[in-house]
Amino acid sequence: MTVVTNTSPLNYLLLIGEVRVLPPLFGLVHLPGAVRAELSAPAATEAVRAWAAAPPDWACLHTVSSAPLTAAANLHPGEIEAILLATEMRANLLLMDELDGRAAARAVGLKVIRTLGVLELAAVRGLLDFRGALQRLGATNFRASTRLVGEFLRRDDLPRRQAKS
Repeated sequence: MTVVTNTSPLNYLLLIGEVRVLPPLFGLVHLPGAVRAELSAPAATEAVRAWAAAPPDWACLHTVSSAPLTAAANLHPGEIEAILLATEMRANLLLMDELDGRAAARAVGLKVIRTLGVLELAAVRGLLDFRGALQRLGATNFRASTRLVGEFLRRDDLPRRQAKS
């Protein structure tokens, strides 16, 4: 499976101590130079900057072609490069949270999963406790609608309810 990531999923997984779930879920994870630059920015936390300075072997860094991306006006460099890289690599999956970025990625035929989706997938595979990860995520500046979080919590409850019946 070929997986490309944008900045925000990596950032939040690092902040909540769950970046470790990426290799068991996806093997190698590909990221463009602009994503590494955003993770290295002075505004990033020290832990995120340290990770970006010496990423693990499973994080494959790429230089992206300068091909234009249609509808890129509202996107940051990391989003643009992640979409371009995912397109170039014919990725199976793009990790991205931003609404405009997800829309642009889907417009070029990419399948997208958010940070919450990564956490849900990791929980289903027994790699983490979804509610604990969600609680730690809530302590960051991560934003998601109450409705969306509720949907994920209902799905997390389903296996427990089925086990009780």
